[in-house]
Amino acid sequence: MYVSPNFKSKKALKEALKAGREVVIFSPGLGEPVKNGEDSVEGPHYPEAHRWYARVKVENGKVVKVVG
Repeated sequence: MYVSPNFKSKKALKEALKAGREVVIFSPGLGEPVKNGEDSVEGPHYPEAHRWYARVKVENGKVVKVVG
């Protein structure tokens, strides 16, 4: 699973959420991401090498919190 926008670091993801920016979760061609609950994400997006991984809380298809 990935998040949009494409963050270069987990820290950047956390800062965006803290600032109130909208972050959505998606999975290109790999099934449906959760709409409500927790899921694992990674970044940056392919074809770049993944440098960070996170467990996130999702509400209505939007990431609301990094939980791990």
